[in-house]
Amino acid sequence: MAVTGAVLLTFVVAHAAGDLKFFAGPKAFDGYAEWLRTIGSPVLGHGWYLWVQRAVLCACVAGHIAAATALTVRDKRARPVRYRHRPRATTGYAARTMRWSGVIVGLFVVYHVLDVSAAGGHPYHHLAQGFRHWYVSAAYVAAVVVFGFHLRHGIHAAVRSLGGPGARTLAATTAVGVTAAFLAVPLAVVTGVAS
Repeated sequence: MAVTGAVLLTFVVAHAAGDLKFFAGPKAFDGYAEWLRTIGSPVLGHGWYLWVQRAVLCACVAGHIAAATALTVRDKRARPVRYRHRPRATTGYAARTMRWSGVIVGLFVVYHVLDVSAAGGHPYHHLAQGFRHWYVSAAYVAAVVVFGFHLRHGIHAAVRSLGGPGARTLAATTAVGVTAAFLAVPLAVVTGVAS
């Protein structure tokens, strides 16, 4: 779970940083999108790197889901008889909703990949146009906030299980930074700071 999460986290941080290119303007953002398609050239063909990256990410997502399922099964087997009076949970909201936040994030990623694939050669314009619709921005903001909670708990649990110090601080800082980076673009479009 931690290994696949770490690979996915590395991608998410790089993706969030790349999204901030939006603030450099259409030429820079579209150039960045085109550069992603040329990574590995001339050994790899145009866009091949992205397909390799998608395959690795899909394998990590499948591994992440498999690990989550295995942990859930192990948890249920550890206590096959339900509590008569369930004690009040001492875990936080993010911990109690990890499965559901994972499903929401998964559905959002499918939508996001399909939406980005429709951008054609003008990703900046496509992104700005999409976020001008309040319902697109609202859904995106909601999904990113859910992802932020998922990320915070995941990092915290992984660092704690590996015995690393400062798990809470590292988790909160990373989750807030990534969430803020992802929210910057839609909020800039909605408020008119960027167009």
